[in-house]
Amino acid sequence: MSSHAAGGFSIFKQNRRNEIGWGLGVSFAVLIPCFWHRHIQAGDLASHVYNAWLAQLVEQGKAPGVYLVWQWKNVLFDLMLLHLGKLFGWGIAEKAAVSFCVLVFFWGVFAMASVAARRRPWHLLPGLAMLTYGYVFHMGFMNYYLSVGLACFGLAAMWNGGRGGISTAAVLAPVTLLAHPLGFLWLVSAGAYRLLWPRMRGWMEWFPPATAIAIGLVVRWFLLCHPAYQPDWPQGPFLQWNGADQFWIFRSETRYVETAIVVFVAAASVLDLLPWKSDGKSGKERRLFPEFYAVAFCLTSLLPENLRPDPNAGWIGLVVSRLTLISAIFAFGWLATLRPRTWHCITLGLIAAVFFSFVYGDTGIVERMEENAEQITKQLPFGTRVLATLPESGDFRVGTFHVVDRACIGHCFLYSNYEAATKQFRLRVKEGSPVVVASDDDGEEMQAGSYEVQEEDLPLKQIDQCDPDDWTKLCVRDLKADEKNGGGAFPME
Repeated sequence: MSSHAAGGFSIFKQNRRNEIGWGLGVSFAVLIPCFWHRHIQAGDLASHVYNAWLAQLVEQGKAPGVYLVWQWKNVLFDLMLLHLGKLFGWGIAEKAAVSFCVLVFFWGVFAMASVAARRRPWHLLPGLAMLTYGYVFHMGFMNYYLSVGLACFGLAAMWNGGRGGISTAAVLAPVTLLAHPLGFLWLVSAGAYRLLWPRMRGWMEWFPPATAIAIGLVVRWFLLCHPAYQPDWPQGPFLQWNGADQFWIFRSETRYVETAIVVFVAAASVLDLLPWKSDGKSGKERRLFPEFYAVAFCLTSLLPENLRPDPNAGWIGLVVSRLTLISAIFAFGWLATLRPRTWHCITLGLIAAVFFSFVYGDTGIVERMEENAEQITKQLPFGTRVLATLPESGDFRVGTFHVVDRACIGHCFLYSNYEAATKQFRLRVKEGSPVVVASDDDGEEMQAGSYEVQEEDLPLKQIDQCDPDDWTKLCVRDLKADEKNGGGAFPME
């Protein structure tokens, strides 16, 4: 066995004292976006915090018709929030839990790239920071986000095939599954691919990628033959789902950041390969990350964006938009194997400056909207039921649907809360609960503003955007039976 195969993390034993100090400094810098506003504005995160509070009420017997179940997936982040919230309150719990996820993801990707490249990719830090706060983060898919970070650590541990590293990955696997099944599947499949790949010779080298793509084709064929699953295929040219879409978040101008990343990766690759200079890696070793990326890209292009296996439960949504994060990780793994250049860091630093300036400004807009929601909800008697119909600005990719969720904590019940009705989370609801609607379809109509209010829903209040000149301003009104709940909203452009 070669010296580098003794364990996946042997690379981290060099210059440990200096690198610990450097790593702490980088960690503090990476966490800045978690603290530059009063709340972390990240889509579904507000819903996660609200539902952790609701879970606490269930335990206290204060949420009629809502109950908790045990499940072994898609729950780790919610458990963290619940227990931290009980100890420190929801404001601190949100910051602590998300900061943990950010560091797991950032250093997980860094560790995998380091082990694969056999050197630290410090020059890629600005790019890794952008990926850490990319689309998946700002959509608030925290369980999936955490599972991918844990899977990266598992892959780093087992990368070189040492028994200790494989054992470490085996220990991380169930924790990854507890966070989200997609991260677990990636760890198992990519880990097996990596361990088998060096042993393949001749035509057998094409067996793993061919098998992976064949599985994708079978899944697509199955869904096309079974329309009952309601597969919804992604729109637009499939080339746009190349991983760089993770940098398109709020405003449409972030598409320029996406383009800049594609150009950077292409330029860095060409300048490294031409002229070819051997750095000790075999051609096959250098081919691994491009092969990983090609397989991930092909699989992503074959899968649906949304599907609904159970017509009585919620949708499995934004599958392709989530999975492009893995393609982006493989792209950065490839960049780590290239010879480091000063211009890599400078270019990524400039792109990151533009990216984070956009993110700061756009999350600030959403923060103002939530502050307006708090002004409304704090005046409501505890237990008031509300609906919220908040379409985002026309050029925002990440929605603002959950702005009212966190503002309701301690004051009101968001009757349209989707989590319990989907049957995909710990929270579940019984028919007739006064706390949350039991039908996932009704919940979707409430969020869209097309729900016809029933007599038994009353009393019920509606929160809308109400100023055509300031779409962050919100107003509250009473709903009446037989009216559409979004009928009083001012249409946003």
